[in-house]
Amino acid sequence: MQFDIRSIDDINAIEINDHTLAFYAGRDWTRIRDEPNWIDDGAMKLGIASYAIYKKNKAVVYDTFADVRQAMWVRNYLEHMGIEYFTVVLSHWHLDHIAGNEVYKDCNIISNALTRELLLKNRTDIEIGCSDGPPGIKPLILPNITFDNKANLYLDDLQLELRNVNIHTMDGTIIYIPSDKILIAGDTLEDSITYIDEPGNLVEHVKNLRELKQLSITAILPNHGDPDVIEHGGYDKTLIDATIIYIIRMVRQAHDKDFLMSPMKSYLREELEQGWIHYYEPYEEVHNENQIKVHDYYKNRQLPSFS
Repeated sequence: MQFDIRSIDDINAIEINDHTLAFYAGRDWTRIRDEPNWIDDGAMKLGIASYAIYKKNKAVVYDTFADVRQAMWVRNYLEHMGIEYFTVVLSHWHLDHIAGNEVYKDCNIISNALTRELLLKNRTDIEIGCSDGPPGIKPLILPNITFDNKANLYLDDLQLELRNVNIHTMDGTIIYIPSDKILIAGDTLEDSITYIDEPGNLVEHVKNLRELKQLSITAILPNHGDPDVIEHGGYDKTLIDATIIYIIRMVRQAHDKDFLMSPMKSYLREELEQGWIHYYEPYEEVHNENQIKVHDYYKNRQLPSFS
C-alpha cells in the first residue's frame, strides 16, 4: 500500500527561465516514517528535483517525484499558473522518478521503450513494495507512448529533444533544449557523484558521457544535485568531467587491496576544490555502495581500458 509524505511543505519551486521550472524537495525534511524506506533513505535524503517546461497552457513534466502527494503538489502549482494540458516524460524506471505517475493518468506519459519494458517486467514487485522495499507504488501507471533512441516534442516553437542514453541505466532519457542550450539530465549526472547501478556498463557510460559533452550546453539540470546550484541556473560541463573522472578512477582502482576503504573525497579531491561538484555527506553511503558493486563485478575480471 502506498503511504504519503507527512509534509510536502519543503517543495521549492525554482524559476530557471521564463518557461522552465525546477521543483526541489529533500535534504531538509521530515521523515515519512521511522522505519527504513526508499523515499526517506534515498530520494529525500539525497534531495530530488522534477522539472516542468511550459508554454501558454501546456507543460511537459519531467518525472513525477517520489510520492503521489508531491506529484499532486506540482500539478496543482502548474494548474494555478494556467496550465491545462500536461505531457509527462520519464527519465528512467527507478521508483523515485515514476512514483507520482498516477496523478497524470489522464495525460500522455512518454518514455523510451526500454523504460516501459522494465516497469512492466517489475510491475508486481514495484506495486507490493518488493523492488526497493516499501512503500509499494500501486497502481503503477505505465507510459502509454514510447520511442526508440530519439524523439522530438514541441511546445509551440520550443523544441525538446528526448534522447535515450545509456548512462546510470540503459533506459536513461534526457531532455535537451537546443534553443536554451539546457540539458535536463535525470540521473545521468548527479552531484556529489553518480550512482552506479549497472557496473558492467561503465565503459559504455564513459563513452556516452564524452558524447554528451559534445552538445552545446550552458546549463545542466540534474534530478539529484545541490539545490543552491540549481537555483542559480544549474551546472556547467565540468559536472560531466567530474562524473567521467570518478567512474574511471573507481574502475582503475577496483583491484587495489584498500579499494573498499577509500572515501569519496580521495577520488575527487581536485574536482571538489575547483567547485565542479559539491561535497554532501550522504553521498558517502552512495560511494560505499558503488565500491561494493564495482568490486564485486571486477574482482574476477580484467579491468577495462578507457580510450
